[in-house]
Amino acid sequence: MMPSLTCIQLDLDQASNLPAELERRALGAIGVGVPGDEVLGAMPFQAVAMPLLEGQARAVVDIWLSAEALRSGEQDGIRFRFDDHVLFAVLTLDERDFAEKDGVSALQQATRHGYARLFRLLDQLGYPYLWRVWNYLADINGEQDGLERYRQFNVGRQQAYEACDRAVQGFASAACALGAAKGPLTVAVMAGKAAPLLLENPRQVRAYEYPLEYGPRSPIFSRAALVNLPGQEQLFISGTASIVGHRTMHPGDVAAQTRETLANIAAVLDEANRVAPGVPFTLPDLNYRAYVRHAADLPAVRTEIQQRVGTAQVQYVQADVCRSDLLVEIEAMASRPAEMQSDSGSVRAA
Repeated sequence: MMPSLTCIQLDLDQASNLPAELERRALGAIGVGVPGDEVLGAMPFQAVAMPLLEGQARAVVDIWLSAEALRSGEQDGIRFRFDDHVLFAVLTLDERDFAEKDGVSALQQATRHGYARLFRLLDQLGYPYLWRVWNYLADINGEQDGLERYRQFNVGRQQAYEACDRAVQGFASAACALGAAKGPLTVAVMAGKAAPLLLENPRQVRAYEYPLEYGPRSPIFSRAALVNLPGQEQLFISGTASIVGHRTMHPGDVAAQTRETLANIAAVLDEANRVAPGVPFTLPDLNYRAYVRHAADLPAVRTEIQQRVGTAQVQYVQADVCRSDLLVEIEAMASRPAEMQSDSGSVRAA
């Protein structure tokens, strides 16, 4: 039986020349190291203009394939495709289209309007549950009008949740938010008809409960999401860093930060295996993307990762992390055969 959802990784030339069979099955794609104006046929495509680090292809494209018939559309600047269970959508916004107004930054306005558009689309099509969100923006640690840009982004995102009557708890998907040197705000989402099982890390405070020292509005994400599909469980682990409780650990020590980050990912896997028993998820089973702030830190980061995960697939990207004192962030994903599903297709309750 073909998996309901599969992610394949190709270089840009291969992705640009997909065989017709794969093109028909492609829900959407995310390309890292790809110019921001690049398109990939008619599929939803998020171009992430962040450089891949030493020893890797010029650009890498992750393409999500469905085993079912797909439908496509475009609305409010959002390109999307969906099958009977999952929808993939991409929205890219130029901050220059949102002039600062009454002290509200262009980034905050773009984020609020963009997320509101996405929520309207998901509700309209009947895929209300966010499973995974990828956010990328320029100069994430830069400051404008006395507020860091990442914190402006968080304000805009939470305003959209409120305006669209979405409670944070229960709707905070797995997610990441990383910074590029330049480029638009781009958001890719995977959403479904069935609610995911949202997971937290017992070593960390829930992100949406961070104290005010991290900004006027908290980030909105869960540490991981586990999704049930026909015959398959898909695990998405959010961008994870060297944070215990809500504090950054090991400032200035990239090796120690990498070890702490992997300890956090291991804790999330333990939680997934505890609340949803099945074929156990282990660190070597995951596919990883590691965002490294300084290219010169790559050898130290790679050494620490290889010691913990062995030969697992790892993509190394140069990017700015959401806190200026964080030197590395790692996200991951994996799938396993589903052992049991409810009649509705949603994941087992914890």
